[in-house]
This record gives sequence, C-alpha cells and structure tokens, in this order.
Amino acid sequence: MTTFKELGLNSEIMKSLSDLGFLEPSPVQEKAITFILKSKKDLIALAQTGTGKTAAFGLPILNQIKTGRKDLQAIIICPTRELCIQISEDIKKLAKYSKGIITTAVYGGERIDIQIRALRKGTNIVVGTPGRVHDLIRRKILKLQNIRWLVLDEADEMLDMGFKDDLDAILEETPKTRQTLLFSATMSKSVNAIARKYMGDAEEISIGEKNIGAEKVTHEYFMVHPRDRFEALKRILDYLPGVYGILFCRTRRETGEIADKLKEANYDTEALHGDISQNMRTNIMDRFKRKQVRLLVATDVAARGIDVSDLSHVINYNLPDQNGAYIHRSGRTGRAQKSGISISIITPREVRRIGELEGTIGKKFELKKVPSGKDVCLKQIDNFLEEIEKTDIKNTNNEQYFKNFIERLKKINKEDLIKIFLTHKFNHFMDVYKNTQDLNATAKIFNTRSGEENHVSLKINFGKKEGFDIKGLFALINSDRKLKGIEIGRINLKLENSIFSVEKSRADDVVKQLQGAIFRGKKIDIKKSNETVGFHERRRENQSRGFKRKRKGFKRRSNI
Repeated sequence: MTTFKELGLNSEIMKSLSDLGFLEPSPVQEKAITFILKSKKDLIALAQTGTGKTAAFGLPILNQIKTGRKDLQAIIICPTRELCIQISEDIKKLAKYSKGIITTAVYGGERIDIQIRALRKGTNIVVGTPGRVHDLIRRKILKLQNIRWLVLDEADEMLDMGFKDDLDAILEETPKTRQTLLFSATMSKSVNAIARKYMGDAEEISIGEKNIGAEKVTHEYFMVHPRDRFEALKRILDYLPGVYGILFCRTRRETGEIADKLKEANYDTEALHGDISQNMRTNIMDRFKRKQVRLLVATDVAARGIDVSDLSHVINYNLPDQNGAYIHRSGRTGRAQKSGISISIITPREVRRIGELEGTIGKKFELKKVPSGKDVCLKQIDNFLEEIEKTDIKNTNNEQYFKNFIERLKKINKEDLIKIFLTHKFNHFMDVYKNTQDLNATAKIFNTRSGEENHVSLKINFGKKEGFDIKGLFALINSDRKLKGIEIGRINLKLENSIFSVEKSRADDVVKQLQGAIFRGKKIDIKKSNETVGFHERRRENQSRGFKRKRKGFKRRSNI
C-alpha cells in the first residue's frame, strides 16, 4: 500500500497529515495527487462522495502553491454552504504548518460585506458556492484572471441544482492557462457537456465503474401499497433500534409532513428542506452530527453537502425521479470504509424501477419483508437484552442503591420478575403492535386480461418530438397533488403524442386535473382514447426502460 510520504508531498503537509492520523491515501487520493503533482493537464476524477476528494485536490494544490503572497491562486466551487465550509476547514487543517497560505470561504446565507472584507485583505484559495462566487465577480470583487487551479467539486450536483448559468459565467472569467480539476460522483450528460466546453485534453480517472454506487452499501427494498407507506416506515424504524441516517422525501411539503408525524410518534427526527432558515438548518445539523437527532428527513436538494461519515442507513420514502439521484442518496452511507444500508419503500407499480437501478449501480437489490408486529416486539426486546448483557456492573460505586431493592425483589419468582420487567419496558410496543396486519404487497401484472379491463387508455398531446419520456409522464402526474400515487399501466410514446393507461376509477380525475394545464410551456390536451398499447408497442416500451431480462438478464453494467 502506498503511503502519503511516497507521493512526494512536502514536510509541512506531512506533519499536518500526521496530526490528523492519515497515513495511507484512498484510491482517488493516490491517483489524483500523483497526477496533479506531475502534470498540468486538466483532470476528470469520478469517485463517490465520502472517498476523500477534498484531500485529493487540496494536497497537491497546497504542495505547489506560492506562499508568502496574497494573490488568488486557486478557486474551488462546490454546490452547498455546508460543503463549502467543510472544504475550507479541511484545507486549513491540511495547511496547518504551511505558513502564509490564506483560505477564504464565500457562500450565500451569510453577510456578503464580511466576505468582501476578507477577500480585500488578500487570499490564496477561495472556496465558494456558484451563486455567491458569481455575485462577487459581478461586483468586481473576485477576480479570477490569474488563477492557476480551478476545482469543480460535486460537479453533477451543482448542475442538478440549476447552477449551469453561474458556472458558465464563472468559467468564462478564468484564464485558459488554468488547470481544471473536475470531481464528480457520476458522469452525466450535463457534466460531460461542461467538460467538453471548458476542459482541454483532460485525463480521466475513475474509482470503480462510472455511475455505480458505493462499494460497501447494500440495497434493500420493501413493497407495500401506497396507503401503507408510512406505517411500513414506522415498522422498519422500530425494527432497526439505533438507526442513524437520512430519510429522503420528494417534496418540501412531504418532508415536513413526514417529520411531523414521526415526531408525534416520539421518533428523534427533524426536517431539512428549503423553507428552513439558515440558522435553524445549522442548529439541526449540529444536533444531527452529535446524534441528538437520529433521523434527518430531507429533500435531495437540502441534503446536498451533508457529510457525516458514520450513517448506518439511508431510507428512500419515495424513489427519486432520476436514477443518478439514487446514487447520491445511497452514497450518503457506506463512507470512509464503513458499511451502510440503503432502504427503499416502493409500491407494486414501482418494481420495474428496481430493475433499472440494479442496472445503473451494478448491484442486486434484496426484497425484504415488512416486519410483523410480533417481529418488531421481539427485535426490540432482543436488542435491549443485548445491551443488558454488555453492561458492566463490577466497577460501579452504586452498590448502596442495589442492596435494599435486591432483598425487596427476592420474593418474586425469577421468571415472573423477567416477565414483569420486560412487560413494563415494552408495554407500549406490545399494545401498538397487537393484532397488526401484514403490510407486504406483491407486484401487479397488468398485461393480463383482467388487468386490461381495469384500465383506460388516455391520449396526451406530448410525444418524443417535445422530448417527452416515461420520466416526464410520471413527473407530470406526480406534480398534481390530487393525482399523486395513481397507478399507470402501459405506455406508448409516439412522435406527436403518447398513449398511457390508468386505473379506470381515476381516468376522469386525470383528464379533469390535466386538461388545459400548462406543461413545459405548452397547453395540455388529454382525452380518453380507444387506442391500446399492443404487444409490439409494449415490447418497445419495456426495451426503452432497459427491461431485457428474459433475453439478456441484468447485463447493463458493462454498458455504463
């Protein structure tokens, strides 16, 4: 195994690494540091979050930066305030013994005048979010014409968050002589476009395969009916005593509602979404990192930039619309060589998405059964007894409290005492889970005759010509609160329009809610249709989703 010392880093940096207890570089650190120290070419580094990317670009920059000067030499762009602060603090730790290196963080949510004063005093490295950096450029405070290094960290997330225009404006202000270092978990089309436009003959390094999930994360899913989703979540949480993780929801509204319902049920949880003030967010994150909050309920956007290395679980209350977002979600656990579990709660209609995700990340998902009430109670008792068995009473000074009570309880039979003890401790669980129903559902097959009879075909004036696809259809349906959760059957995407089937009982609702609405700048025209998705059309639909299991099995990994 290569050590940091063998990579050629200077003595000041080595001393900082020693203080931090870092001896051996991670795979991305070894490859990136070696390359950046020896080459001036641009670099594209693909690696999951939590693999040590800050040191991968920070160490070689610190090793080469010209000290004793107050001119800006490197700028690091990242998606969120939290990540900006974290990177800035990490670089300061790595530069602890490197005299004269000044690092400044600039981000939204804080007074810009304070950040302007810090920049005017002089700085060597700026770490910033796209919006604030662009603002400072427009004010002619931040000047990038002479920088040597430009780092784009979590490039895919910045683009997913809508920062493309800001990034374009920032990159236009940088010199062609700069070395661009792009770090990303996935190589999406948008990231690839940025690389083609602004990077030269770039070297590419990839830790693992492109767009696959973190190596030490296992993936599980539970299948329930939509109405049982929250009850299933509670059972899963109760079956996992000590769970410490993030619960992902799709919308701000859903995030707040689920967090409130969990609080009412006495779970240690807080919501994190865009409507929360920066001060409250900081407070919640501080409590979460200290494990005073065990479960963070968050949207994808709100969770970006969170870096907690010991999360045990990531739970998807709903699957994200984009497969790439699932990679980011699941990558929040299984960090720093630790293992983690990604759990998804799905409906029977969503089972095809599991196949897509398996192809995307190159791993199998395990179908798990939602625990019964009895299972939950037994698990809680078992976990409690394990804690008791590990309790050390030999080295306590509390004997004075035990003696009288031991004598008092001697008259109770040992087995009865255990029953009384456990009943008192777990009476709440036993009552809550008495006579509970089985929440597990099975996947529905809609290509049977009975399935067809229960569905109605609808025709909508959006097709491939407008870039309309299956994800777009689901996004349209889910965008209307009254339609969310409606089960969609077969889909046939045509050039000028599309045909899709919905439950007969909800067909009129779909037409009523969508007719005349504006979608992607165009008025929707939707109506019932006698057209159906035939055998050949269905086959094309399934192939467009990557469903070729019968013929090729799960072999999409080699094509990623």
